[in-house]
Order: sequence, then structure tokens, then C-alpha cells
Amino acid sequence: MEAYNHKRFRSPGKPWHPKGHGVGYLITVEGKTIYHAGDTDFIPEMKQLGHVDVAFLPTGDKYTMDNIEAAEAAIAINPKFAIPMHRWDTDPEEFKKKVESKSKAKVVLLNEGEEFSIV
Repeated sequence: MEAYNHKRFRSPGKPWHPKGHGVGYLITVEGKTIYHAGDTDFIPEMKQLGHVDVAFLPTGDKYTMDNIEAAEAAIAINPKFAIPMHRWDTDPEEFKKKVESKSKAKVVLLNEGEEFSIV
């Protein structure tokens, strides 16, 4: 699956992550599907993923989606669980509030060293 920017640029016409150079991963293990978006904006391909149990979405802004755009991606993907990553200085509560108010997805906020298991 692709991962790329179409909104965020290092200079005019030069995205931080050009299409065709980065990837996101869709992994199925023991009947559970995990989507790791990679460094990307909310791209049209995300709407075509199908069933996703856990979606890891970047929310750091500058190089990737910000909280609001990542929340829109989570709502479109509609996973059971959404986990913001590459958070940098952003407030993950903003992501959580929007996702959980507009979808059935549960947002899991992990701190460094914490683990999450799909039961």
C-alpha cells in the first residue's frame, strides 16, 4: 500500500514523502488485520482498505497528517482500534475526541514502552 504526501511539502511541488517512495503496511496475523499507515497524508487508498482491526496513524503534522486529518482517516477506515503514532508535540486527546465521537473505533493512546494486545 502506498504512503505519501499530497498536502505537505518541503518546498513547492516537492512533498516530504512523494508517491511511489513510501509504503504503509496491511498485515494479517491470526485473523486480525493491522494497518500501519507509514508517513503519509490521508490518502484516497485508505478508503479502500476493507476490514481493519487496528490502525496505526501518524498525527505529528509537518511531515504527516495532523490530529484532525488523522481522525478523518480513522473515521474513513473504521478500525476497531485506532492508535496515533509519530505524535511529536501534538495532543492525542484531540485525535481521540474526534474519532470516538464520530465512529465506533476505540482510540488507544500508548506511551513509550507500552504494549497493546488485540483480544
